[in-house]
Amino acid sequence: MTASDHGTPCWYELMTPALDGAQAFYAGLLGWQIAGAGMPDFDYRLASAAGSMVAGMFALEGTGIPPHWLIYFTVDDADATAAAATAAGGGVYKAPADIPGTGRFAVLADPQGAPFGILQPLPGGQGGAFDQMKPGHGNWNELRSPDPAAALAFYGKLFGWTESRRMDMGPMGFYHLLNHRGIDIGGVFAPGPEVPAHWLPYFGTPSATAAMAQIAASGGTVTRGPDEVPGGAFTVQATDPQGVAFALVGGK
Repeated sequence: MTASDHGTPCWYELMTPALDGAQAFYAGLLGWQIAGAGMPDFDYRLASAAGSMVAGMFALEGTGIPPHWLIYFTVDDADATAAAATAAGGGVYKAPADIPGTGRFAVLADPQGAPFGILQPLPGGQGGAFDQMKPGHGNWNELRSPDPAAALAFYGKLFGWTESRRMDMGPMGFYHLLNHRGIDIGGVFAPGPEVPAHWLPYFGTPSATAAMAQIAASGGTVTRGPDEVPGGAFTVQATDPQGVAFALVGGK
C-alpha cells in the first residue's frame, strides 16, 4: 500500500470467546483458509481467500471486552491520525504501536463511540482484504451511528471521505453512502437510540440464499435477509455461533 491509500479499508479482525469454533464457522461459510500467524506467545490466526490475507482473529479470554468484528483503515501516519481523531472529539482505545513485519496500528473511537482500527503499513506492504469483486473479501463497511451528520464530518476530516449520495429509508431516515477516491466503500445511518454506535463488516458471497442455509447449519443465526439492494445484489445480516454480528453481500 502507498500513502495514497489513506482511508481505504484494509483489514478485518475478529475478537471472539471461542477461537476454534469461530475458525470452523467462517472457514466453512466464506471458504477461508485459516492458519496461525506464528506468534510465540499469542494465538493470532490469519484468514486468506484467493491468495490474499483478508482477516485475523484471536481469543478474548479474560479481557471483559464484548466479542466483535473490528474494521481497520489504512493511514499515512498512525500517530498523526490518532492525534487528529482525538482533536476531533474521538478517543483512543489502543495507542499507536508497532507490529513487527507489518506496520504501526492503533484502535480508535469516533465521537459517537464506534471503535475502528488504523494501520500504517510498512513501505511496500500489500493489502487485499477489501475487494468488492472477490467472494470472501471485505465488500462493504457500514457504520451505525446515532448522529450520521457528525460521523460524516468526523470521517471526512480524518480520511477524506465524502457522501456520494443518500437514500431515503422512510422512518429510519437517510442511508448515506461513503465514497473514497471515487468508490463507494460503505454507508452510515441511524438505526435507533437503542443500538450502540458500531461498524458492521459485509463480506462478499456468491449466493446470499446459499449462505443463509450455511449459517443456520453451522450454528449461526440469520437476523435479516435476503434483502435486495441497489445494483441487484442481496444482503444478509447474521450473527455467528458466538453471537458476533456480521453481514454478507452477493448474488441471490
